[in-house]
Amino acid sequence: MPLFTYTAMDGNGKERKGKIDSASEDAAVIELRAKNLYVTSIRVAVKAQKVKKTAAGGSGGGFNMNLGPVVIKRKELTVVTRQLAILLAAGLPLIRSLRTLEKQAKNPSVKAVLGKTSDIVEGGSTFAEALAQSPKSFDKLYLNMVRAGEASGAMEVILDRLAGFMEKAARISGKVKSAMIYPTVILSISILAIVGLMIFIVPNFRKIFSDLLGPDEPLPGITEFLIAVSDSMVETWYYWLIGIFVIIVVYKITGKIPAGKYGIDWCKYNMPLFGPIIAKTAVSRFSRTLGTLMSSGVPVLSALAIVKETSGNDVVSGAVQQVYDAVKEGDGIAVPLGKTKVFPEMVISMVEVGEETGKLPEMLDKIANTYEEEVDNAVGALTSLIEPLMIVALAGMVGTIVIALFLPLTKIIEKMSG
Repeated sequence: MPLFTYTAMDGNGKERKGKIDSASEDAAVIELRAKNLYVTSIRVAVKAQKVKKTAAGGSGGGFNMNLGPVVIKRKELTVVTRQLAILLAAGLPLIRSLRTLEKQAKNPSVKAVLGKTSDIVEGGSTFAEALAQSPKSFDKLYLNMVRAGEASGAMEVILDRLAGFMEKAARISGKVKSAMIYPTVILSISILAIVGLMIFIVPNFRKIFSDLLGPDEPLPGITEFLIAVSDSMVETWYYWLIGIFVIIVVYKITGKIPAGKYGIDWCKYNMPLFGPIIAKTAVSRFSRTLGTLMSSGVPVLSALAIVKETSGNDVVSGAVQQVYDAVKEGDGIAVPLGKTKVFPEMVISMVEVGEETGKLPEMLDKIANTYEEEVDNAVGALTSLIEPLMIVALAGMVGTIVIALFLPLTKIIEKMSG
C-alpha cells in the first residue's frame, strides 16, 4: 500500500502531521477521520508498486476490460444521488436501495460502480468507505457530505441536498458554456473565411495587378501588406501550422505549472466581456459549496479545504487558502475574505452578517442564489451584445481586405482611360 504524509487538525484545533499507510488517499482520510483528525492536506510519500493482474484475477469491479477505471459521469451521478435519496427517504435500507438502483441502471459504468459499492457495503464497510474505493466517480466534496450524513443519521437529507447542489452547479455551468459556444462558432467561421480569402482570392488579384500595372508599379501600402501576408500563408503555410501548434503546446504546458495556471486563471477572471461572468460563477460556486458543506455538518476548516480543491480557479483557490490560514489562527471568515480582494464587498458584508447572526450557511446559500441570477442576466446580456460585435468585427476584417484589393483599381482605371 502507498504511504501518505498528511497535515490535519485535531478536535482541539491543533495541527498534527504524520504518515499513514492506506489503500488510497480517500481511504487514508477516512482512517484519520475515525481518529478525530480533520485532514487539511495529504499527498503520496511512497507509491505502491503496480501489481500485474492475472487472468484468474480479472480486472476487478473498478475496471472495464483493463482499459481504465469505470467512471460515473457527473450528470448520471446527479440522477443516481437523487434516486438514492428518494429510496432512503421511503424507508428502504441502504444496501437494498443500492441494489435496486444497480438493477435499474442501463449504463454499464453506473451498474459496475453501484455493484462494486454494494459489495463493499455488504462486506461491513461504511457507505463513505465504499465510495472512497471509486475516487474517479466520487470526489472529496461528495465523500465528505456522505460522511456527514452518516455521522448525523440523516443520509437521505444530505443526499437530497447534495443532488440539489449538483443540479444547480450543472445548470450554472451549462449557461456559461452556452454563452461561450456562440462566439466561438462565429469566430471560427470568421477565421476560416479570412484564411480562404487570403489563400485563394488575394493571389489572383496579385496576378491581375502585375499584368495590368506592370511588375514594377508600386501598390498602396495596405495592398502590399495584404499581398505579403497572403504570399506567406501560401508559400510557408507549414510555418503557420507549426506556430499554431507551438502556441497550443505552450498554453498546455503553462497550464500545468502552478504559476502559469494562476496567470491563466487571473486573465480569465479579469478579461473583458467574459471575465465578469467567470467571476460571478466562481463566487456562486464558492458560496454554494461552502454553505452546503457547513449546513451538512462538515467542520469549517475541512469545508474550506474542500472548497479550495474544488473551486476550479487558482485565483479563488489562493483566496480561500488565505481565508483557511486565518481561520486556523482563530479569525472569522469575513475579514480575511475581504483582504483577498477577490470577492465583492456585498459578499463580504453578507458573510459578516451571517457570522454575527450564527446563520452563515443560510447566508451563503442566499449569496449563491443571488449570483446565480446575476450570471443568468449577464449571460443574456452577453449573448445580445456579442452578435453585433462579431458582425462588426467580421465586416471590419473583410472590409479591410476588400479596400486593399480595390485601391489599385483606381490606378488601373486611370491607366486604361489615359
